[in-house]
Amino acid sequence: MLNAVLRGLAAAFLAVLPLTVPAPAHAAETLPLPEAVTRLPVGTESRDGYARDAFRHWNAGANPSDGCNTRAEVLLSEAVEPPAVGPGCRLTGGRWWSYYDQVWVTSASGLDIDHMVPLAESWDSGASAWTAQRREAYANDQGAPASLVAVTARSNRSKADQDPAEWLPPAAGVHCRYVAEWVATKLRWSLAADEAEVAALREVAADCPEQTVTYEPAA
Repeated sequence: MLNAVLRGLAAAFLAVLPLTVPAPAHAAETLPLPEAVTRLPVGTESRDGYARDAFRHWNAGANPSDGCNTRAEVLLSEAVEPPAVGPGCRLTGGRWWSYYDQVWVTSASGLDIDHMVPLAESWDSGASAWTAQRREAYANDQGAPASLVAVTARSNRSKADQDPAEWLPPAAGVHCRYVAEWVATKLRWSLAADEAEVAALREVAADCPEQTVTYEPAA
């Protein structure tokens, strides 16, 4: 008798379960670059009130238990030849390819971790209205490969906080990739673009018919 009751309860429970698994709330999307540019909201940018320390970085990274901060984790993930990891996450050896300027780098100290869309630019484009927690998530974003890029210190500092209307990588052959990653980052974080920026993006995109943009909205 008890078994029959339990079977009845189990059947009733199963009957109310959904028949399908709901789709993820933030599914990735892939678009041709020219179409992706049209998805960017256009707005007027303002740097009023910006301070770099409004974006806490580098934090404990995606894996706090490994003892490495976000900078070190990006270096480890992007290494062509992995470095040795010593106490305190000290990196020795290794080899990296700085795609902005097409240079091999064999010392972690010669690399900067570039925010694809610089912190100041993100502030101008909408991050000024975010919470401190969301700005920290942005500054340490390892959820998309393009968000943080290991490149030579020289190329990163040449770029500074400029958008593609003001700066593109010195290696002309990577402009399609760079603009696609810029657009993907802005779409991922729902950041706006000003008119000059959009015009520059469209100009590059016109010469990149095969380039696609893949992005997944940040939580």
